Amino acid sequence: RVGREARPFLRARTGAVLRLGGWSLLEFAQTFLGGFGVARALDDGFLAGRPSTGLLWLAVAAAAVLPSVPAARGVFGRLADLVEPLRDGLVRRAVSRALSGALDRSGDVSTRSLSQVTHQSEIARDGWAGLVLTLRSFVFTVAGAVTGLLALSPALLLIVLPPLVLGSALFLGTLPPMAARQRDYLAADEAYAAHAGRLAASVRDIAAAGAAERTVAESRTLAEEQLAASRSLARWSGVRVLALAVCGRFPPLLLLLGAPWLLRNGLTPGALVGALTYLTQALAPAVQALMTMLGTAGGRLVVVLDRFTDAPPPPAEDPPPSRDTAPPPRGTPVAELHEVSFAYGPGAHPVLDRLSLTVGAGEHLAVVGPSGSGKSTLAAVLAGTERPTGGAVRWRGRPVRPADATSVRVLLPQHAYVFSGSLRDNLRYLRPDARDREIAAMADAIGLEALFSRLGSLDAAVEPDRLSQGERQLVALGRAYLAAPPLLILDEATSRLDPAAETRAELALGALPGALVVV
Repeated sequence: RVGREARPFLRARTGAVLRLGGWSLLEFAQTFLGGFGVARALDDGFLAGRPSTGLLWLAVAAAAVLPSVPAARGVFGRLADLVEPLRDGLVRRAVSRALSGALDRSGDVSTRSLSQVTHQSEIARDGWAGLVLTLRSFVFTVAGAVTGLLALSPALLLIVLPPLVLGSALFLGTLPPMAARQRDYLAADEAYAAHAGRLAASVRDIAAAGAAERTVAESRTLAEEQLAASRSLARWSGVRVLALAVCGRFPPLLLLLGAPWLLRNGLTPGALVGALTYLTQALAPAVQALMTMLGTAGGRLVVVLDRFTDAPPPPAEDPPPSRDTAPPPRGTPVAELHEVSFAYGPGAHPVLDRLSLTVGAGEHLAVVGPSGSGKSTLAAVLAGTERPTGGAVRWRGRPVRPADATSVRVLLPQHAYVFSGSLRDNLRYLRPDARDREIAAMADAIGLEALFSRLGSLDAAVEPDRLSQGERQLVALGRAYLAAPPLLILDEATSRLDPAAETRAELALGALPGALVVV
């Protein structure tokens, strides 16, 4: 799955990859001249009795290092073009999945998505950045070193390449089990995050039920599973160390052991020293860096990306309401429930049982009953935020669609939504084109004068934590008044107001032309 989605991602950024490769050509030249310059300095200079020639070749090798600073700047500039789009796409996918999962009530999607947004997306960004840098350096360093070895003597590759290939094969063989252990670790991390999220939302229930010991035991079990997964992952690191030793230590050792044979067959002393320079200063560090990256951040990157791609994409959005749809006939109810049933779970007792209800245009309806009788459930089903388990809900004679929600109804719950921003933005949230004189008329009708006076102006910053519950409800009521929807549903939306303020607000909302349902 990861490879299938990675190909179009990279194809769309071919230009960034090519520019990154262009800057990396300087690293190829630096590596090539590093060993070749040393070999020529010895053979054509110092050992031949021409120290000036030797110094000149050493100067050439040293000069190859000078472009490294602008090259590094260019590489990191192009790196952002590859890394940031990946993180943005992963965060967008996690948030989209969380929102669609919230609509579908799909279990722990929100806690899993929280871990993906705050933790796993950063792992992916850091891992991808490190992998790009390391792989780029490896490719151009190895290309420069192999080209240099060929230029010195092709026979050198017969000694150098076998341990490199053997160590690489050993290392590649450890990647699948290490990826599996990394996957187990991330699964344990997500399970612990989901468990912690449920605990944070259920502290009072746990205390009331006396379930603290059981909860601690469950938390300890999940923590131990996470610890076991991390230890299993660490054990595989020992095999990686062996592979690193084969790749990094054996080639120089074999070259020294084979030096007499190579010298007897025409290899010059300078070429031998140049080959050792390539091995110790270029090939060994590049191979070690690549293996370390693939074994740590690279493994985490693959597993994290697999976690992001292991679920189906979010459901397609509903099409927008058709602009050429004819208006409903005169007298069509604004909302209808036809034999609607609703239960919180397959085996639960239905809260609504084959309920039929009609709310006509401009009609006022009060829903009264004791706590737990299903009033809020009825409001949620009528507003389309809960899907009935049976029956049908219609708005203006048509089946309920989320795309129609903002044009048909406004639901105000007991806990009013107020966000950080200006007072004007909060009040115009449902109707961005509302003018200041309309806002002033609304404030006079609803009873927002005191809040206006305290804040000073419509442009004053609103900090939700500094508003009382009653002030938050007044802001939400004013927002609904400006929207003037065909159907307004108040689910204890005035519960924090004093009787006089509650009466004033409900009278103002009752004067609107739309239907009003008060719970």
